[in-house]
Amino acid sequence: MSRNSGFIGDVDELLSELRAFRPRPEIECEEIPAPAKLATIGFALTAECFDGDHEVANGRFVLLHEPGGQETWGGDLRAVTFIKADIEQEMGSDPLLPQVGWSWFEESISGLSATGLSGTVTLALSSSFGELAERGALTELEIRASWTPIAQSVPEVIDHLERWTELLAHCAGLPPISRGDGLSTMVRRSSKSKNK
Repeated sequence: MSRNSGFIGDVDELLSELRAFRPRPEIECEEIPAPAKLATIGFALTAECFDGDHEVANGRFVLLHEPGGQETWGGDLRAVTFIKADIEQEMGSDPLLPQVGWSWFEESISGLSATGLSGTVTLALSSSFGELAERGALTELEIRASWTPIAQSVPEVIDHLERWTELLAHCAGLPPISRGDGLSTMVRRSSKSKNK
């Protein structure tokens, strides 16, 4: 990495702005303790995405900062994220959905400076029995993704959090906000999940 590619903003300001960040109204965020042993400085939050009164997706966003950088990251910042969303069973049977899910992640941070993208996309099918049988079968899409933001300023870092919340909303099947990123809303919740 070049010498000037690391974060040079004020760390206290960054943490303050992360805590003050407000996503679109369907998403509720709450700060949680960040992993203490992964980096000198960390911030973490959980997010729940609602369609009316029903939670349709949730996730976790962790931002790590190591002044001077970490060789394994290829930089001094690292974002580690997780998203889980209910999807229709018909979509869950599509063998290409994991690749599609990863393409959603890549599109969500398109235009931002980032390196070291890695992650997994998982489809999980669960069936309920006994007194829970009325729930039927549920299919969930899980996206675990991490990347190294190349950001010098506080606003540049916040952009990565904002894009992640947009990805969360996209996975939940909510209509996109007017950013013109080309993301199309393909995931839809199952009717079972709406009645939980």
